[in-house]
Amino acid sequence: MKVRNLSFANAINESIFQCMKKDNNIFVMGEGVGDPKEIFGTTRVLSKKFKNRVYDMPLSELAATGIIIGCSLNNLRAILIHQRVDFSLLSLDQIINLAAKLHYMSNGVHKVPIVIRMIVGRGWGQSAQHSQSLEVLYSHIPGLKVVIPSNAYEAKGLMSSAIYDNNPVIFIEHRWLHDTYSNVPIKNYKLKLTSTHLLTRGNDITIVASSLLTTYALTIYQLFKLFNINVEIINLRVTKPLEVNDIIKSVKKTKRLLLLDPGMTEYGISSEIIAKVYEKLNNKFQLSRLGTKNFPTPVSKSLIKNYYPDILKIIDAVLILTNRDLKKNKKFQTELKKIKINLNRYIDVPNKNFKGPF
Repeated sequence: MKVRNLSFANAINESIFQCMKKDNNIFVMGEGVGDPKEIFGTTRVLSKKFKNRVYDMPLSELAATGIIIGCSLNNLRAILIHQRVDFSLLSLDQIINLAAKLHYMSNGVHKVPIVIRMIVGRGWGQSAQHSQSLEVLYSHIPGLKVVIPSNAYEAKGLMSSAIYDNNPVIFIEHRWLHDTYSNVPIKNYKLKLTSTHLLTRGNDITIVASSLLTTYALTIYQLFKLFNINVEIINLRVTKPLEVNDIIKSVKKTKRLLLLDPGMTEYGISSEIIAKVYEKLNNKFQLSRLGTKNFPTPVSKSLIKNYYPDILKIIDAVLILTNRDLKKNKKFQTELKKIKINLNRYIDVPNKNFKGPF
């Protein structure tokens, strides 16, 4: 299959474009789908190519969600876009009490084939009401599927599967990933909405991560490889349904587990994974988890620095779990300095091209 290097944003755009070209029953609705930034480029050319199937919706998330549910009950497939996950909170009644339950309550008669894209991630001091990561909220609801891709390849394959799933899929995108690249096939393809993905193999520690934190995990994998610490990384690209068999298998081998949670650790995805692993393995392993602090997202850069899990915190956690002391190792300190330079450069923005605010 022919592939090329494609950005995360373009991968989503390509998946939607290919599906809409093939199926006239697919339509897109969202606030700002046709604005100059085109939702980070993810809706580029869609409004021009499919004029009657791309709608810039009014500022009424509850009404818009009700509309797409009604459409889905009449054999249409809807893609609803929220530029921030926080905006979706205005439509919780429609999502939780209707979209998630109609298939079950009708004994399978009704299908609700909708995709609700929710964009997460910090930046430009957007603070408590625009920087939340709420995948755990939606993962708690029976009837919903929740996917959270970490690269362009996953973004395209999971989006294609989500569009053709016959029931609601919450599709969570971290906006710091939109400008990241990976090899993506030109043809349309699907990835299962049920699986984890083993990214690297190792014997010393298991790291489970998702979304942006998966890229952090891959960075520290390369670092620790230089010092004979072999990290096994499992990418949690689907949080509902939650599949933990590969995680349990890995922890049996490494005896150590580090969970990187995009959201808060209290009552979070990491808590559920730990519970499931513990049920199988009792206390025959060491564990730790990192996530955001248990208070609203701050605006101040000085506070943000300690609010989010970053690469340095992950490195410290791995060293503690593996009982390795590399602080006096000159080579390690040299590599660490390189990481610190990049980390301090972009505390509240992903890269110099990021202009914000949305």
